[in-house]
Amino acid sequence: MKIIKMNRGPVLQPCGLEGINYQIDPYSGCQHNCYYCYALNHSDHDWKEEMRIYENLESRLEEELAGIHPQKIYLGYQTDPYQPLEAELKQTRVILEVFLRKGFSASILTKSDLVLRDIDILKEMEDSSVSFSIAFTDDNIRSIMEENTINTGKRINALGKIREAGISASALLCPVIPYITDAEKLINSLNGKAETIWVYALSFLNKEEPSWNNTLKILEEHFPAEKDQIIRAIFNKKDPWRSNLRDKLTKTAVEKKLDLRIHL
Repeated sequence: MKIIKMNRGPVLQPCGLEGINYQIDPYSGCQHNCYYCYALNHSDHDWKEEMRIYENLESRLEEELAGIHPQKIYLGYQTDPYQPLEAELKQTRVILEVFLRKGFSASILTKSDLVLRDIDILKEMEDSSVSFSIAFTDDNIRSIMEENTINTGKRINALGKIREAGISASALLCPVIPYITDAEKLINSLNGKAETIWVYALSFLNKEEPSWNNTLKILEEHFPAEKDQIIRAIFNKKDPWRSNLRDKLTKTAVEKKLDLRIHL
């Protein structure tokens, strides 16, 4: 893996998420190699060969933060801040240390239990939060779709430890893949570990995206019998799979008194 240091562009980037003004991607690229990932669609380098990081990250971030008031900043929009390289390079750790010194907080999305390393910082922040992205109960399917990620059980266990530490913890069921993801089973397995559960179906803007072509190859190779109905459900917003699952999850949310945010 080649590590390239970037000089250009600000570290802080605008964030379109509700209630959050800024986001930071500690890395350009991601080793987790999730074949369906939307970030692949506008990447200009091969993530298996090259990873890019900010040169002089600490000093650049301190300078940029000096111009704004303390607030929560998002980590995890275009890359996983706790991908395997983070254990060695510690770019996310540096960012969190700067946040803490300057009175900022972090909202983190990850698929890795490496985030537990930074509990010491996160619990000192005001209003920090961590969300784990999960999508598979079958570990074989997970390894096909998300080549270098840890299994769902480890993620849920880490989520519980985050909440035990007094840090806001939530789960992102994403991508919910039609006829593959068992959303109800995943929700049950969270067992009170997540304060809020967000549910998003697998989606693509069009069939020209690299992420869709990656996914299609997997469907053709590993799910030939289900492929056609999966494709219909992905690209048809009115497909019965969506309404049926939405109804089931809405009922589950009421029965179990869950804060379930359903986007299907």
